[in-house]
Amino acid sequence: MNWVKKWKLLAIESIQFNSQSCIELSDLWNILHNSFNSTQSHKVNFQLLDEINGKEAKVWALFLREELINMIEKCNNSLAPGPDKLSWSHIKRIVKSEECISKFIDIANICIDLEHWLFHFKMSMTVVIPKTNKTIYNSPKFFCPIILLNTTGKLFEKMIGEWLQFLTISNNFIHPYQLGSLKQKSTMDTDVALIHFIQLG
Repeated sequence: MNWVKKWKLLAIESIQFNSQSCIELSDLWNILHNSFNSTQSHKVNFQLLDEINGKEAKVWALFLREELINMIEKCNNSLAPGPDKLSWSHIKRIVKSEECISKFIDIANICIDLEHWLFHFKMSMTVVIPKTNKTIYNSPKFFCPIILLNTTGKLFEKMIGEWLQFLTISNNFIHPYQLGSLKQKSTMDTDVALIHFIQLG
């Protein structure tokens, strides 16, 4: 991949599965797919949603130019692009045009308005890479998949995520002890909550 630094290839033995070596590409695909997507066929109990108390519907505000610009500025240029081959540095150049910014915002708002996520945004490419500091690589557990999505879709997902977090916190949808991946929360908040629980006994 020409967008990442060169890496000295490791000495990798053939992956073993059920005491058999995966020599054929089809066998290798099946074992990696089953290992990385083992929960794909698990059923979800949607009846759990019935137990949640209903909340008043909230109006989704339109995305603004400033939100788009702020989100793009936070993105790391060194991250690998997805199938569209657009890197964050490309996006940052594109949005120097006010017309392009307007088009991006229009697409994001239309996706929300129509409640439709474009197929282009769902496309992904999976790259399987070896985990570091392993002495042998003869099992799927010594590898990990990296899912690369189209950059434009990731941008809109980030903007939607920002709005969802704001709405859920401002409307008390999230339990006060839920601290993971929330803005303005840190390990210090987790420590305080843990001490509180310990003191309660």
